[in-house]
Order: sequence, then C-alpha cells, then structure tokens
Amino acid sequence: MCSLYPGTKHLSENSTQMYYIKLIVEDSAIPNVSAALRPFVKNTNVKVSDLKMTTCCWKVQGATQCSCEPSFRWSETLCQEPGQKCCGRESCSFTNRTAAMCVSNETVSIRGSITLNGLEYYKCLKGKDFEEFKQCDTSLMEKMKAVYSTMAGFDTLTISKYRVGSVIADFEMTFANQIKQQYLINGSKSLGSNLSASVYLETTGVVRLFMLPRNQVCYYDTPTLTCEVQEDLHTQPVWQLKRADKVFEIFTGTEAEVTRKTMETKVFLRNISELWAGEYTCIYPQVNNFIKINHTASAVLNVSLLPSIDITMTPPFPHCSGSELVTVKVTCQIASNNESYNVTWTEHKLVGLFPVTNDALTANVVASCKNSQVTPDVTCTFKNRCGEERKASAAVNIIYENEKFCPADGDWKDTKAGFEAVLKCTSGTGQRKRKCQTGGSWDIESSSCVTVKVNDVLQKAKIIDTGLGALDENAAEVFSLLHNVTNDSVTINSSPDIGASVSVLFSLGQKIKSIDNELTVADFLASSSNMLNSSLEKSWTSAGDIGNITLAEAYLLSLEKLIHKANLSHASETHNVDAVVSNCNQRSKCSATVFNDSVELVGQDPGDVKTAGFKELENYLPNHYETYEPNSNIVSVTTENRQFQPTVRINFSLIKPRPRDVQIICVAWDNNTRNWSPKGCEWVASSNGGLCICQHLSSFAILMSRSPIELKGLTQLTLVGLSVSVMSLIVTLAIELTVWSSVVKTDQSYIRHTAQLNICLCLLVADCCFLASLKPSYDNKEMWCQIFVLLKHFSFLSVFFWMFSLSSVLLLNNVFVLHAVSRKTYLRMSLVLGYVCPLLIAIITFLCYDQGAEGAYYSSKTCWLRYTGLLEGSIHTFVIPVGAIVFFNVFSMVVVIVKLLDRSATTYRHNETEKKAAVTVIRSVILLTPIFGVTWMFGFAVMLVDLTTGLMATATHYTFTLLNTFQGLFLLLTTCLADKQTRDVLLKRLRRDAAVTDSTTKLSQL
Repeated sequence: MCSLYPGTKHLSENSTQMYYIKLIVEDSAIPNVSAALRPFVKNTNVKVSDLKMTTCCWKVQGATQCSCEPSFRWSETLCQEPGQKCCGRESCSFTNRTAAMCVSNETVSIRGSITLNGLEYYKCLKGKDFEEFKQCDTSLMEKMKAVYSTMAGFDTLTISKYRVGSVIADFEMTFANQIKQQYLINGSKSLGSNLSASVYLETTGVVRLFMLPRNQVCYYDTPTLTCEVQEDLHTQPVWQLKRADKVFEIFTGTEAEVTRKTMETKVFLRNISELWAGEYTCIYPQVNNFIKINHTASAVLNVSLLPSIDITMTPPFPHCSGSELVTVKVTCQIASNNESYNVTWTEHKLVGLFPVTNDALTANVVASCKNSQVTPDVTCTFKNRCGEERKASAAVNIIYENEKFCPADGDWKDTKAGFEAVLKCTSGTGQRKRKCQTGGSWDIESSSCVTVKVNDVLQKAKIIDTGLGALDENAAEVFSLLHNVTNDSVTINSSPDIGASVSVLFSLGQKIKSIDNELTVADFLASSSNMLNSSLEKSWTSAGDIGNITLAEAYLLSLEKLIHKANLSHASETHNVDAVVSNCNQRSKCSATVFNDSVELVGQDPGDVKTAGFKELENYLPNHYETYEPNSNIVSVTTENRQFQPTVRINFSLIKPRPRDVQIICVAWDNNTRNWSPKGCEWVASSNGGLCICQHLSSFAILMSRSPIELKGLTQLTLVGLSVSVMSLIVTLAIELTVWSSVVKTDQSYIRHTAQLNICLCLLVADCCFLASLKPSYDNKEMWCQIFVLLKHFSFLSVFFWMFSLSSVLLLNNVFVLHAVSRKTYLRMSLVLGYVCPLLIAIITFLCYDQGAEGAYYSSKTCWLRYTGLLEGSIHTFVIPVGAIVFFNVFSMVVVIVKLLDRSATTYRHNETEKKAAVTVIRSVILLTPIFGVTWMFGFAVMLVDLTTGLMATATHYTFTLLNTFQGLFLLLTTCLADKQTRDVLLKRLRRDAAVTDSTTKLSQL
C-alpha cells in the first residue's frame, strides 16, 4: 500500500490518491519495491511515500493462507462476513476467492449521509441507468472528493444510495490512517455550506475499544471495556449495549460503573448475567450546527451463563406399596438460553441412577424400600463453557410401609406426612404449596402465583438501577407498564398479584431519586389508585407481608417516598389517591384540600408542602386498637424543609357519621411501632366531628370507637334503681288498692287516686320492659327489642298523659267553679287521654319509621327510640308531647295556686273538705311534675349532650339515671307515705289486721 500525490486536474493540488498493488516478490527484492512501482503509475512525477507491507500470504493445499503484519488487521467488513470469521490478526484461509488485504490499525472507516436541500440534486433520485442520474451523481461525487480527498490518508469515497427526504445521499469513506478531527469537522462544514446541506458522519477507527477478558467472559468475571482516542474530542462519551434489537444506554448503577477521562472511558461490570451480553458501543458525539459526527467503536461480549435449577420428581413422594424398589423420574429444569451446558448426575444412597438418552436434563433413579432410616438424594451439575459449575440436589422422600400420608386430592399427589407438596403455577410464575400434617390430613393451600404481566413489571422494577438504561427512563417505563397492568382489576385480583404490585412501588421508592416527567407522575398516581379499588379488598386482607412489614405498610411507606420525590405541579385527582403540592415559602400559614379533607399548616417557611389522601388504605393498615375502627381517609403531609415542625390542623370528612357518645382519637402512623399513635395529636371537640390538631408531620387518620362510652357503674345503678322501683310500684299499687275505699270520699280524691293508680301501673310496665331489655339473653333479640321499645314508648307517654288529665281536671274545676267534672266524666276523659292518645302516637310512630325497623324506629344498642339530630329521629315523638305536657302542668299549677289564694282573700269560703281535697290534688301535681318532668328534662339533656364533652355530660347522665330508675320509689314516698290521709288509713288497717291476728292466736291457744 502506498500514498501518491498526483496533480490531476480533477482534484486539488493537495489531493491524496491511494494505490493498492499486489506483488509476488522474494524477500531480497522488498527494498527495491519503490523503484519497481513507478512504471505502474501514469504520472511519472508521482512521489511514493510511506510504503508498508500489510499482508503475507502463502499457498496451502489449494487455498491461500494469509496473516496480517504487525499494526494491521482484517477489516471489520471481512470480520462480520458470514462464514469467513477473519478477525484481528489471526491467520485466515481463502478458498475459491481472492485473498483479502489487511488494513491498518489506524484505518478510519466513515459511514455518512448528506441531506441536500433544494432541487439541484433531485435528479439523483432517478434510476442509475438514466443520464441525468449519472451527471448528478458525478457532480456530487466530485464536490465531496474535492473536500475529503485533501485530508491525509484519504482512500476511498463511494455513494451507496440516494433516499427521499429532500435528497439524502448515503456514502462510505475510508482513510488509511488517523485523521485530525478538526480537519474532518471543517471539511464537513465547508461541504455543508457549499451544498446548503446537513452532514451526518459515523466513524470507526477513531475510537479504539478493548475488552478484558478478550474472548469468553465467564459468569464470575468482572469484565472491563475501555475506549481510547488519540486526541481530545472535547465531548462526553456515551456507552450503549445492543441486545435483542433493543439499545440501552449504560450508566453507573448497582451492576455497572462508567468512568470518563479526557482520552479514555471505561465500563466496569459486576454481577454478570445474560442482561449484560450483547454488542457494546462507545460513542463520542460531536455536533456543530448542521454537522453531526459520531465516533464509535464496538465489541461483542459473550457471557458464559450459569442457570437457576429447579428439580422436580415424578412422583414427588414415591410410595412403597408392597414392593422392594421404587422408580422416580427426576428432571432438572432451567430457563432457556444460548449456553451449551455439560450436565452430569450423581446420587447418594440410591440403588441406581440412569440418565435418559437424548435428554440430558432427565434421569431415572431407583431407591430401596427397606431402609427407612436413610434419605437418598440425587444431584444434577451444570458446567458452562468456562468450566464453572452449578449444582442442585433434592432428597427422594419415600413413603414407606405403614407410614402416614395424605392421599391424592385433585392436582395434589400422595404426600408424606409432615412434608410440603409443591406445584408450579400453570398460569403464571411462582409456586402452590400445601402441607401434609403429621396426622395425615391436608392443610390449606397457599399460593404465590403471580400473573406473567405483573411479574414482568416486578422484574423490570428490580433492575432499573443496575446501570442498564437511564434510571428516570427505566422508572417511567415501569410506571407505564404498572398503570396498564393495574387498569384491569382481574389481572391483579389475587393476593400474590397485589403483593407483587406493591413490591414494584416499594422497589421504585427505594431506587429512584425524583419523578419530574408529567406523564410518569400521572402513571404513578393512577396505578397507585388502581391498587386501592374496593373490588380488591379480599386480595389486600389475605395478602402476606413484604419483608418484616405488612403489605399496607409497604404501600404507605412507598407512596410517602414517591410523593415526596414527585413533581406534583400538574397532578390530577384519581379515584383513590389525591396528591397536591403547595408552595408555602415565606408564609406562616399553608392550606390544601384532598378528598374534601382540608389541611392547614401553621409555621414559618415550610417550603413546598405535599399533601396526599388515600381511600380504602385505612382498612388494611394494622390497627392494635381493638375497640376502635378507622373512620376517615388517610392524609399524609410532608414538607420540603425536613427540619420544619409545624402545627397541622386537619378537618377530616368522616366516612360514617359519629354517633353520640362515641369517642374519636386522632392518630398518626408511627413507623417505629408500626401502629397508629395518638402522640402529638388531639381531637378538638365533638362539635366538629373530624377536626384534629397535630404537632408533627406524618400520615394521619381518625379512629372511632366501635361502641359508645360506657360510664362505670351506670348499668349496675340502673339495675338496682329499676329493681327498687319495680318493688316500690308494686307496694304502691297494693297500698292504693288497700286504702281505696277509705280515701276516695270526694270527687277530687277519686280523680287523684285514679290518676296515681294508672301512673304507677304504666310506670311498672315501662320499668319491667327496661329491665328485660337491659341485658337480653333470649333468642330473636331484635323482635323482642322492637316490642319493648313500643311498650316503653306507650307506657311513658301514658304516664305523662295521665298527669295531663289530672292537671286538666284540676285547672277546669278551679277556673270554672260551677262546672265541676264528675267522676264518670273524668274517667272517660282520662282513659282517652291516658291510653288512647299514647297508643295512637306510638302506633303512628311505629308505622311512619319504616314499620318499626331497626336503625329507623329504634336502636338495637339501647332498645329505645333513635335520636339522629335536632328534630330528627323517632325520639321526638316522645320528647315533643312530654315537653308540652310538662309546660301545661306548670301553667296549670300556677293558675290553680293563684285562684286558691285569691279565694282565700275573699269573703266567699269553700267547705273545708273540698278545699283540702283540692290542695291534695295540687300537691300531687306539684310532686309528680318534678318527679317526671325534672327527670325527663335531664333525659332531654342526655339526648343533647355528648359524653365526649367532659364532666358536665357525665354528671347529667348519672343524674338522669338516678332520677329515672328510682321513680317508683319516689312515687311510693310522695303519693303514699307522704300523704297523711293515706298513711293514717294504712296504719289503721295494719293495726286492725294485727289485732285480728292477735285475737285469732289467743282463741287458738284456748
């Protein structure tokens, strides 16, 4: 090979022309080659320089054997030619073809394209046989050669084809030695400027790539790839790996390290696997206006792999049923790859081992049924091209005679007691397992089967930070795949699939540093929301743990990390996850709203505040408060300033309305205790059901008690009071019946005692119903509770309506003196008021409130009418009539007392008997009204106040219970024992009975 400098008219004076000459010479003639070459060149003024011998060839058995001289090598084209395999400096044999010539190690090959604008070269798109094409092609070739041939070492330039897209000419150039890159850039700029074109060049030879080890890379090797350049190219190199028609850019990661220096760049690989096999290319890109040059070098890395081995046996537990030997088929299964393994089998304590012909992965083994004290095993060994080995062993667990086992059940074969049967998943990855208990009975099956789509996403998530591809781009791809997978609830509608999906988030949360792409944020939020769909509740509740934390904890921890790293500026609300960001720099207050839960931070300069709300998640997180249940969405609050300690006010929208007297606690998730903690949080008051104030940042929620607050001793007090009342009422009724004929002398007395008798009777029925419903232990509780509520409603209303009839007659007799009410009239009126009116109210209420349904008409917890709010609930059909009657009674008392005082001042005098009777009636009304009226005033207060508000509510409850449960005793004391006439008649009757008893005793003694 020689370089000639002819001064032709077609090329500039400094153009370079390369000549390739094949000579057969003796060694002694080599020094005179320069002189011998002159006759072959037409221009006798040519100067021959830099003469070098490149290739030495010799005849061998009908073929030509050639080798490259030092500093020369076979060309890349020849090396990649199918069937030839002439690479590097190795000797190469040529049969039935002309021997190739080696090229210099410094040879530079250039592939390029020039995009021509305008119509001048449009004719180059015509067929090659057209004259217009030939003229256009020649013109372009001359203009290109005029630029590139002036560069030292220029060898060839060919235009391979023309393409549409304006007019694009693809060409190839070679330079016999290294060229100055600035010359190449300047020449290309000049060409582009002259032709109004853009130029793209890709060189090989400018950059040299070396790989250690050079040939086969073994599984435990840590290969290094190095790219070197001869001059500073003033650009950052890029590493790429091409595998299966996909190109990955290589970065520093967990399995790769990329270093860059001025004249050198390296890639260090560790943890070699099939992921790192392929063609490596280092690229030095140079871009200058319309000129783009990529200096490249490539090498192929072949990895000698070691497989993951899965041993299966058929049958899995061979059964000795009357035979001395059992035969088992053993298969060592591996994933398919391009590695050629040498497989060998070994055994321990087996009778025989027989590899299957034409199937190196399968062997038949024979085991003895005589020695149950020995557990035989079999081992398969895989050896790769590097001689590295990987083994897998499995015991042959035999079911001997008289040993317990679990009989075959569907897919599950006979399994030895105390062992676990394992099956591969047929429609996914993972295993199904089922334990055979020591007694010979099957346990429940456990499955770790993950669908192929979900498993693919998980495997991609695990390798996003290995260095194979940019971390952010890998994460974006995984989030997109996860979004697509979780969009279909059927795909992830199993515990293993939900677990794998959460593992994806958990892995991404640990690996990525930021999420800035708007589409990636949208995919992340959408996939996270899809996992919380209510249709997947069963999958969540039966899912296993991830490491040492539950699935829900891993989800919350991952979402907190990812949201903190995500750019939420354009985030939109999803069905189950809502995340927003607020810029709170230089502000003392900052607010946000997620899912109608409002959050306000108070503090100085928190920076960006990110708030997120999660639906359904509260149902899956561990809750060690057994008597409390979640009753709000989870709200997470984080700030850019990690040292910021704000006051956080969260106004939660409760999922279920808080019933009266039900305690709420504001909690934050504690990652240390792995539980909800009320530390640093306070529930403000019952007036605003969901308002919490916390003094730290975390994920917050509300826990609501499963039952109302139970005051200590209140139930026992109720039992005692009602029991005393029932006995007192029975005694009162007995006294009334005993003294009836003696005390009922006047109309006023008749009215009073009739009312007292019926009041006692109604109150007795009501108290008995209260006792019966206090702690029900009978069947069909709901039906009996409904009946008791109806009876209590009627009985208590009757008590007040009898009081109403009593005060009405008293008022009528004192206002209309001449129109006194007779006993018969009073009895008719009082029966209608005392029983008919309450019965109508009770029945109408029962029918109007969903025909007495639980939750509408009554509460099964209290067996009493329901209060749901002001003027809401069936309780108001009791409260309003009672309130009206109490008001009327007070009004009646005032009017009657005024009338009596007025009459005392006049000259008109009533007879003393009538006056005393009227006073007695007034006293009864005065005593009964506080007994029932004051009691139920506290009852109304109990209905209105909430036990969560403090001591005042507690005192109100105890007061009402005392007054209400001891009403029977109060009636006994006030209407009977405190009435002198009744007391005198009763004592007289008791003395007479005692005297009769004494006389009878004396007569019997005689």
